[in-house]
Amino acid sequence: MEVNFNQPQRQSSTGILVMFVDSLQKFARAFFPLLLIFFFKSDKVNTIFVILGIVGVVAIVGVVAYLKYINFTFYIDDENDEFIIQEGIVNKTKTTIQLNKIQQVNINQSLIQRLIGVYALEVDTAGSDNKEGNIKAISHSLALALKAKLLENTKKSEVVEAVESEVETITTSEQPFLKINLLSLIKVGITSNYVKSIGLILTFFFTIMENLKNIGKDDVINEDEIERLVANSVWYSLLVMIIILFTIVFIINVVRTLVKYFNYTITKQKGSLLLSFGLINTKSTIVKPEKVQMVSISRNYFQKKLNVLEIKIKQAVRDEKQHNKAQIEVPGCDEHEKDEIIKLIFKELPQKGKMMKPNFRKLVFSIFMIIVLPLSGFFTIANYNPKLLNYSSLAVLYGSFFLIILFFGFRNYRLFVSDNHIIKQSGAWDIDNVIIEIDKIQALSTSQLFWHKSLNIGSLTMHTAGGNVTFQLGNYDKIKEYVNLWLYRIETTNSNWM
Repeated sequence: MEVNFNQPQRQSSTGILVMFVDSLQKFARAFFPLLLIFFFKSDKVNTIFVILGIVGVVAIVGVVAYLKYINFTFYIDDENDEFIIQEGIVNKTKTTIQLNKIQQVNINQSLIQRLIGVYALEVDTAGSDNKEGNIKAISHSLALALKAKLLENTKKSEVVEAVESEVETITTSEQPFLKINLLSLIKVGITSNYVKSIGLILTFFFTIMENLKNIGKDDVINEDEIERLVANSVWYSLLVMIIILFTIVFIINVVRTLVKYFNYTITKQKGSLLLSFGLINTKSTIVKPEKVQMVSISRNYFQKKLNVLEIKIKQAVRDEKQHNKAQIEVPGCDEHEKDEIIKLIFKELPQKGKMMKPNFRKLVFSIFMIIVLPLSGFFTIANYNPKLLNYSSLAVLYGSFFLIILFFGFRNYRLFVSDNHIIKQSGAWDIDNVIIEIDKIQALSTSQLFWHKSLNIGSLTMHTAGGNVTFQLGNYDKIKEYVNLWLYRIETTNSNWM
């Protein structure tokens, strides 16, 4: 049945529960410190006041959720080719999105939405930091119809054929072009995201310690025991900490990967890629090759042995700092599957052409900044505080570790140039190959410090709608030669990259 989106419509009535849970989560995050204090001081608080407080909070959140539902409407203005969302309780907000600027429309489903039987629809325009339109509770059929309507863009030069048939294949039984199995996800989980997971664990640990100290629970943290453990054996303590930390990291990575990318399938849809994945929060999105700004292929030593790699597809963003949030990841595919995806996006398999290496001064400068300066500061302070010399072995370990990292990072740092593509290779452990189409470059910047002129070295930055890619301290004459060639090609090519 044809749905008329010209009249303002509300979300599904059952979506009030979604808004209630969402508002409750925001309230809990905002008042987390107070909740933590109450948890440890609960024995001094009257139970009646606790119950009344909980009932009051639930009632307030319920009223807020209902008002959000009543005041949220959306419709399409055909005369002006705009998608309009109106929302707000006290401060009314009207969001107007030009249809010809819509880059992507995603249909997602969280756990609570799955239990209720509704879906969320997100509208993303080219170059935005956040999702401009976010409808949190509509039926599946309405979401598909609205997605098809929003993607019908008559102002573009390209012809969008049979959008509805493309979208409806989300629920069909068509054979997927790629289906990542459970074993591949486990392989990716145990071989990636070490730094991110360690950072999250340490952040969580120190946050909890700080909160416990602030509320007067110092007795929970036995600092004397920690100091005794470190004093008895630095190397033994370090070894135990590393084993425990990496065990936790492995578990977290595997669980996170399985939950996020469970049942990951990719289907070809008339030249586009239809991606569906997720265990708790499911997501379905269409990636059109002409919208892709750059593709990053990442693999480390263990992933190479296990024949798995990760692909990151980056589309247009406004702020380069946001491009990691906007990228689409394809984990756990093998070499053959990677080649098929790349060929579908770029219409060919990009090859590594002429190679450009960085000057050795890049390695020297990195060693000076990351190793020499910190160790010099450490030993200078140690002269005034001899107790720090007990940790000199850790300082030596730090220097040796980063020296190895910097050396392999320098050895892998390369820029490859072919007729149609540029590939930047970088990384010490995880080797990344970022592929850019020359026709999709928006601008080129070169820089050279005055003391580098006599050495004929400089840096190059390639600006795209998906972020910037920089190659540092290469042969400056060669860089200028490539820049002139690429600028001529950009000016003489009519490429539809948006």
